[in-house]
Order: sequence, then structure tokens, then C-alpha cells
Amino acid sequence: MGRPCPAIWQQVQRDSRPCAFDPAPATLRNMAWMYLIIAGLLEVGWAIGLKHTEGFSRLWPSVLTVSAMIASFALLSQALKTIPVGTGYAVWTGIGAAGTAILGMAFFGESREAVRILCIVLIVAGVVGLKYASTPAY
Repeated sequence: MGRPCPAIWQQVQRDSRPCAFDPAPATLRNMAWMYLIIAGLLEVGWAIGLKHTEGFSRLWPSVLTVSAMIASFALLSQALKTIPVGTGYAVWTGIGAAGTAILGMAFFGESREAVRILCIVLIVAGVVGLKYASTPAY
């Protein structure tokens, strides 16, 4: 299907008005990164929540864990509209992995060996590096 006849097309162009909210690309990128960080923190929440569900046999921990999963995936999908998928997924899993490991050490008595902490620092450095090396995926 082609363009409408010229008279109609000119009318459409005349009636076109700028959108009331037209965010700049930088604003879109910042929002995408905010969504991605929140999605990563929710991933930490649902990963820790899995321990408390006891195999999804406890109702409320299970409900909260599944809710965090859904919210995490929803925010990740919104972020990936702007952020390249490889970068977004790596950052999301990096936040989740590092955050879960840190909370595991803090609350569940997991190992605090220097090598483990160094590996967590490397994950965080990778996440920060990906953030600053990425370009928008428009």
C-alpha cells in the first residue's frame, strides 16, 4: 500500500504536532539503565527468595519470589529496548550474581575467602565496564 493521495498527505503533515513528551535519547538511555539496575536488584531478591520458598512449598515466600521474578523480567525487557541485548543481559546477571554472593556471605554464612571476594570485585568491574562501553541499540 502506497502513500495516500497528495491532498490527504499534506493535511496529515499540517495536522502533525510534536508529541507533548519527547524524551531526548540521553533520557531514554538513563531510564533504560535505571530499569536494568532495578531488574538486577530484583534478581538478587528472587535468587535469595528461592532459598526461603523451600522448593516452593511455602506460600508467601513463593508468591514474593515469583512476583520479583516477573518484575525483574519485565524491567529487563524494557531496558533491552534501548540497551544492546548482550550488554543488558550481562549486566543483569552480573548484578544478580554479585549481589546474591554478597548477601550469601552476609546472611547465610557462605565462604568469605579472598579469592571469592576478588571474583565478585571482577564481576562488578565487568558490569561497570560494560555500562560505560555500551552504545544504545536504537
